[in-house]
Amino acid sequence: MDINGLKAFTVVAEHGSFSRAAEHLFLTQPAVSKRISALESELDTRLFDRIGHRITLTEAGQILLTRAQRILSEVEDSRKIVANLSGKISGNLPIGTSHHIGLHRLPPVLRMYARQYPQVQLDIDFKDSEQVCSDVEQGTREVGIVTLPVNPSPALKTTRIWNDPLAIVVSKEHPLFWKKIHDPARLAEHNAILPPTGTFTREILQQVFDPLGIQLKVGLSTHYLETIKMMVSIGLGWSVLPISMIDRDMHILKVKGINLNRTLGSVQHMDRTLSNAARAFLKTLQQYADED
Repeated sequence: MDINGLKAFTVVAEHGSFSRAAEHLFLTQPAVSKRISALESELDTRLFDRIGHRITLTEAGQILLTRAQRILSEVEDSRKIVANLSGKISGNLPIGTSHHIGLHRLPPVLRMYARQYPQVQLDIDFKDSEQVCSDVEQGTREVGIVTLPVNPSPALKTTRIWNDPLAIVVSKEHPLFWKKIHDPARLAEHNAILPPTGTFTREILQQVFDPLGIQLKVGLSTHYLETIKMMVSIGLGWSVLPISMIDRDMHILKVKGINLNRTLGSVQHMDRTLSNAARAFLKTLQQYADED
């Protein structure tokens, strides 16, 4: 079974599009289609249903996907083991990170790394932390720098890098601004602007409020903390933000018994070999870690 065909198949399945897969693989769309057709001919079965512009996996495609990912992971692991013997730090390094960490934490790390290892080609994918963890688990990203999950997958090794204290914030025009100390239940009387349910940051918040029996009233929801900051600053509701993001347009609420914090760090697969480039990146990252 052709490795390039399997690679094209997994990328088309991931993106749900031949054209986007072609962009990711730096191939033409006909070249990707040819690889998929050759794989379907070899297996004598259709792997994708093509209905208009929509592409979905057939039952056979779904069965093959997990196995194809496992095969490609083994091939990549073997390549890394052999390449690592030379001790050379070069090649492509696929990492994933969140937009917030990419904006506020990673720039000095990336600057130092690029200067020290100019032969490494950084391939950075900006996604939600939850998706980055999934990508590392599936093997499409070698390393992730994310908000660490409250309950990480057993397949992932997590390493703390930064402590990221959070605060409950409102604008200076918000009704909650005028009281110095608040009862947690008061927050439920006002609209909140929060990350969506299922995100690691939202889980941290729910772990605090759920035991108190407090049902928060979420008026708006978005993954992007910069967007949340803007909406809070113009008075659309209260939210929870990293203290490092808070400016003069916001006011920190002191809420009885509530102390919020999240941890930012790296994730890697427990059973997969890291390339020399990835090992060097994690070593550089550690130089910027908070002191314990």
